[in-house]
Formats: sequence, C-alpha cells, structure tokens
Amino acid sequence: IESAPEGSKSVLERVEEDFGFIPNLMGTFANSPAVLKGYLALDAEFAKTFGPVERQLILLIASVENVCAYCTAAHATVMKSMLRVPADVVAEIRSNRPTGNIKYDALAGLTREIVAERGYVRETAIAAFLAAGYRKEQVMDVLLGVALKTISNYLDHISPTVIDPPFIAEE
Repeated sequence: IESAPEGSKSVLERVEEDFGFIPNLMGTFANSPAVLKGYLALDAEFAKTFGPVERQLILLIASVENVCAYCTAAHATVMKSMLRVPADVVAEIRSNRPTGNIKYDALAGLTREIVAERGYVRETAIAAFLAAGYRKEQVMDVLLGVALKTISNYLDHISPTVIDPPFIAEE
C-alpha cells in the first residue's frame, strides 16, 4: 500500500480488508489506478450475475483457456476451499472433462467456446446452455466474466505474478 500510486492506496486498503491480504495480482493492478478501479468495478457487476459457484466456474475456465497459472490457482482454491466444490469436480473443469452436472457442463462449454473462438460461438453451444436451464440474456453475463478474466489473465502474461501462498497448492 505504501508504494502504490496515490489513486490506488485506498482501493488496496479495501482489498486487504476483503481478502485479509493483498493478492499479488491486485498489487500489480495497483500500478494503474484506472485499471485497478475498472477491474474491481467490473467484478462488482459480475458478482450480480450467476451464483458463486457458477461465477467461479466461468473465471476458472477462462483462466485455464487463457493459460494463466496465477488465476487458475486462485479460482481453483476459491472453488475448493471457500465454496466447497469437490476436488474431482474442479479437476474435471480444469481438464475440460464433463463434471456430470448438466448446468456446469453447459456453462463450461459456452465459456470455453467464447474464449477459444474469440466470441464466435456456435449455435449448438448456446442451445446446450439454454437447454440446461439458462436464459438467453445470461450469455452476455458469461461474456462479462470472460472479459473480467481476460483483463487479469493478460496482465499476468504481460507482468508474470508470483502465486500467493494461499493459492500455491493449486498451481
């Protein structure tokens, strides 16, 4: 916090209150107050969309697809430790294998396709998503999560981040 630009200090204080520490990636974001604030604002809007497990599933899949070790470790940790998603389900998600949960698998398929195909999603992926019980407008909510993760994934590519101790087991 002490070495952060003035515009990031109060934001980092709130991050520390929320997480109990400042994740290394947030420290990197703090170098640009606009990016830090924009990322957290986007995250706040994404938090209003799906349930917690579904949001983390989207963020984890985008991180895996974008080959971001930091974010993959962080979101796998959150899914297992905080949300109590079984380890085998998280492993299936990370390995692009079916989980056995129709909704998770449809959400995973759509998310992967959005990232891998840069938004050019086949109608079959959207149809599977809708058939699993999601609504058409929720496709845009997936896109919001992918955009959020793309920012942090690409930042980690540009400026590789040391994985924080709480996430290291999922590296």
